[in-house]
Amino acid sequence: MSPVITRFAPSPTGFLHIGGARTALFNWLYARHTGGKFLLRIEDTDRVRSTQAAVDAIFDGLQWLGLDWDEPPVMQFERAPRHAEVALKLLAEGKAYYCYASPEELDAMRAEQKAKGLPVRYDGRWRDRPASDAPEGVKPVVRLKAEQEGETLVQDKVQGEVRIANAQMDDMILLRADGTPTYMLSVVVDDHDMGITQIIRGDDHLTNTFRQIQLLKACGWEIPSYAHIPLIHGPDGAKLSKRHGALGAEAYRDMGFLPEAIRNYLLRLGWGHGDDEIITTEQAIEWFGLEGCGRSPSRFDMVKLTNLNGHYMREADNGRLVALVAPRIKDLVGRDLTAADLELLEKSMTGLKDRAKTLIELAESAAFFFRARPLALDEKATKQLEGDGRKSLEDFAQYLAATQNWRQDVLEEQARQFAEARDLKLGKLAQPLRAALTGSTVSPPIFEVMQNLGREECLGRINDALRVE
Repeated sequence: MSPVITRFAPSPTGFLHIGGARTALFNWLYARHTGGKFLLRIEDTDRVRSTQAAVDAIFDGLQWLGLDWDEPPVMQFERAPRHAEVALKLLAEGKAYYCYASPEELDAMRAEQKAKGLPVRYDGRWRDRPASDAPEGVKPVVRLKAEQEGETLVQDKVQGEVRIANAQMDDMILLRADGTPTYMLSVVVDDHDMGITQIIRGDDHLTNTFRQIQLLKACGWEIPSYAHIPLIHGPDGAKLSKRHGALGAEAYRDMGFLPEAIRNYLLRLGWGHGDDEIITTEQAIEWFGLEGCGRSPSRFDMVKLTNLNGHYMREADNGRLVALVAPRIKDLVGRDLTAADLELLEKSMTGLKDRAKTLIELAESAAFFFRARPLALDEKATKQLEGDGRKSLEDFAQYLAATQNWRQDVLEEQARQFAEARDLKLGKLAQPLRAALTGSTVSPPIFEVMQNLGREECLGRINDALRVE
């Protein structure tokens, strides 16, 4: 049995959008699950819309997602001579023919078909005409002489058995009048030459598959296995658009998502393994199979993705999070973090990451450690330092000034004793303390913050806050 070879074949006319990323993931997982190969092909035949920036963005997005390919990428445009060679061979074998119909003729043909309520498709007017009828000075296209009787059948691994009467398909163009190959020809030749055995793509390609099978048969080539997965919709059931989250992979990176969370979320959009929601990449490779794909469109939900990212944030290595979040903190505080800052950030990471769902939230919640003094207090923090809150903090500051053992447990016990002695709830002391030390009313456990900031910094920040009238 030949090894499984899958492919991802994006057009570089934009970035790696989320639907394309899921297609790449499913192909990558199927190849990894079966011990096969995952190949990458850039379908850059649209020279007007294809850009190097988009090619680079596709490479970058796949690498960020951890979807590595097993051979150098194939650039489709570079293979145009090979595509044309196949079309000319079909022509020589009588399986394709020259069509001299002008654009005006074809427009009139379609208008007539529409007026009569007939399906709009090429009527085969040059299919059997002799070359002697060719008009002078007209460059013809090359069309496939498609089967007209019987039916074309697809045994789809997701959609099941799907068939179409061959009479419903027309003779598609293989080479344009300028000699350039069409998308349909290029795809079939490339899939064959790359040895692709399993094609996994969106179900919007299903109609293309019937045409491609006819071309494969005409070439005498082996037909790969197909699996057409339903498209992703927005939460409202409409086709996924930018307002739903149909953004490029780089946008999710910029929004502070981790690649493993994106992989897990995309996996669950249209594929399932029992009731499992949290699925590691290792489990996904072990479990993935096309039988787990559903036939109904899945719905993209940014809230679910964000919550899932929060899980992976909590699971992530602290050192890795420091490296990811330090540049974001730099942007917030307006300076590079020093080696001591990075050490403080890693020491504080466990308390910080438990409350963050994205790297953006993590950076924002950590920035107070590194802001210049005196800290700017937000509105809620300012209110905590009014009236009784200010008095409690003033008294506790004098109490703290004598404290040398600056450990979290010791500091918490001292705060409890101080509060009890004054018949205060601990929160009535902890909140003004938090406001002074962080500029906010939300932070990791405040005594952990105090331990990490250190004695001198804490006393300095408290004194700064108390000086503000």
